[in-house]
Amino acid sequence: MAHVRIVRETPLSVAEAWRRLTDWERHGTVVPLTRVTVTTPAPSAAGTVFVARTGFGGRLGFDDPMEVVAWQPPHRCRLVKRGRFVTGWAEFEVRALGAGGARVEWREELRVRAVPGALDPVLAVAGRWMFGRAVNGLLRDGS
Repeated sequence: MAHVRIVRETPLSVAEAWRRLTDWERHGTVVPLTRVTVTTPAPSAAGTVFVARTGFGGRLGFDDPMEVVAWQPPHRCRLVKRGRFVTGWAEFEVRALGAGGARVEWREELRVRAVPGALDPVLAVAGRWMFGRAVNGLLRDGS
């Protein structure tokens, strides 16, 4: 499995950082070529399922279905990736900073089928770049 860890500090409150990180559809606006659809009724909680569809449309893409398995607002969320192509988990925690603002720690372990385990370090570097950009975008843009 490829291991990804991203830490960001933001002037946002813990509640606002949490709100932005758990607005699942917005993840599609910060991950290239991706659209996110929540398939269970609101509000988010343990059991919420959503699908990130990445690709160029039609058959040139893949679905990354995820389920929320731990939901402790506004501090911790854990997702399990249940796809045929991408498996693993993602988890993030939001904590208050002493001088105001929040600290976000995003951890992820993923396996991409048909990619040999020997390439996990390359996958981890790509994951840190992609998920780092996503977290930055979610925390920066947030209406």
